[in-house]
Amino acid sequence: MGTQSVSRMEKKVEVLRRELSGLGPVMRGSIVKLGKGKKQYYFSLNKDKKTRLIYLGDAKVGAAKKYSENYKKLLQIVEEMTILNMEMLRTDVRLSR
Repeated sequence: MGTQSVSRMEKKVEVLRRELSGLGPVMRGSIVKLGKGKKQYYFSLNKDKKTRLIYLGDAKVGAAKKYSENYKKLLQIVEEMTILNMEMLRTDVRLSR
């Protein structure tokens, strides 16, 4: 692996770190509509084999969607950083850091 390649990977990791710091609130879970007749919005999270719900109503759906999107973006960034860090670790590039 050349020095240019390593330098590009290190720069990409730094860009990803900055993206992480700018994400804002994150929430793992789903937005669901529940109820009979007039269905209402809830945020659903399965934690410790239990489903937890919080009522959103129409007013909070937008914020909940953004938080959920931020969580998905966080996962994408972490996956990309993992691949880059694995490659640099495999070649002993970052052992001293």
